[in-house]
Amino acid sequence: QLQLVQSGGGLVQSGDSLNISCTVSGRTASSYAMGWFLQRPGQEREFVAAISWSGSSSYYADSVKGRFTISRDNNRNTMYLQMNRLKLEDTGVYYCVADPGFSHPAPQRPRDYNYWGQGTQVTVSS
Repeated sequence: QLQLVQSGGGLVQSGDSLNISCTVSGRTASSYAMGWFLQRPGQEREFVAAISWSGSSSYYADSVKGRFTISRDNNRNTMYLQMNRLKLEDTGVYYCVADPGFSHPAPQRPRDYNYWGQGTQVTVSS
């Protein structure tokens, strides 16, 4: 059974950078496309970024383009989200996701992903 274990997150100030990661266990990461979703308080989960199995393709929500970078190291079974120039509206719980399927452009609905991490809180303060 595939499990996604997230790490990182925390409290930062507006304009700061933060890196969060997601490690796959139980399966080989390279068999899964992966991504990140954000859930703000009281809101639905929304797509942030996704990356293909090999990492050759990546997609971003318009709100994070140019600020966030998704990457993966399949040798380490780990995916990363480098978040730069953080804004107040980036605050929320970030969820790592994975699924065997992928498309171009990347799937952007929560139901497109079968596996979810435990979530990690990112809080951006002014």
